[in-house]
Amino acid sequence: MILLLLLAAAQAAPSPAGPAPAGPARTGPSTAAPVGPPAQTDRYARCMDLAANDPAGGIAEASRWRLAGGGPLARQCLGLSYANAGQLPAAAAEFEAAARAAELAKDTRSAAYWAQAGNAWLAAKDAIKARAALDAALAAGTLSGLDLGEAYLDHARAQVADNQLEAARSDIDQALATASADPLAWLLSATLARRMDDLPRARKDIDEALRRSGEDASAQLEAGNIAALAGDEAGAKQAWKQAVANAPDSPAAKSAQAALAQFVPKPTP
Repeated sequence: MILLLLLAAAQAAPSPAGPAPAGPARTGPSTAAPVGPPAQTDRYARCMDLAANDPAGGIAEASRWRLAGGGPLARQCLGLSYANAGQLPAAAAEFEAAARAAELAKDTRSAAYWAQAGNAWLAAKDAIKARAALDAALAAGTLSGLDLGEAYLDHARAQVADNQLEAARSDIDQALATASADPLAWLLSATLARRMDDLPRARKDIDEALRRSGEDASAQLEAGNIAALAGDEAGAKQAWKQAVANAPDSPAAKSAQAALAQFVPKPTP
């Protein structure tokens, strides 16, 4: 019984519906790299550097560039600047605008921009808009490799937010076909398997996540949850303690601490 209580206390492990630990929005699939005159390419590089290191400066520069006819690249830079400034709905809207502009120009990078929009909407906790954007990204048929896998992974997170677990399972399996090097894919697959009471799959996939990123507190937290579900009290304690040791101030560590606190004997009155 105590292990079930511990599992309930540790539900804050990253789920397929939650934002990716790396941040609110990725810098974008490689397919979004600019191809054009050197002046345009240089301005894109400068703008993206500002977006990453000085988001306010990036917003100002990308806005000027957009008004000067910068097209989809300027809007992508503006979206990333907004994302890094914490303005997630504005970021998603700019990525969508970049995607539409690219579609009008018959630019195959539109799928990459739709994928960025979906990721930003997920971070903004709007799963409906995220799924619509990711549907457009996947329907384009131009994503490949890791970019395709990441889009399926985000689509799965949107499905979980709508409690469509079977559909999310299919999406994650698609993601693992091309993004198996990403520890997050295995972590979210393990979490989804646990939620679907598929303990053998959960164990297998969390082992893959830990093999690739054992220092990740979120992976250790989920390993503890899965061990608890399996009735392995010692394994659950060990994993939760490791989550706390790896990143003491993280949300995952706080959830692990809450679970471990239930092992502490209550003072005798």
